[in-house]
Amino acid sequence: MNLKIVVERGEDGYVVAHCPSLRSCWSQGKTREEALANIREAIDLYLQPAPEELERTAEREIVELTI
Repeated sequence: MNLKIVVERGEDGYVVAHCPSLRSCWSQGKTREEALANIREAIDLYLQPAPEELERTAEREIVELTI
């Protein structure tokens, strides 16, 4: 999966990064590299489901999709 990330300079001098495809997924850093590392972590956390959402039951099938 490839995601587009918007990187821009914030008013406070930090570098701000956000992923428009994932609403409310923002991060920042002192440098571009730090901001990109931080947004990668934010995306990982954003996409991580809660454990109770992955509980298998007789009525629930869990399927993994690669996009």
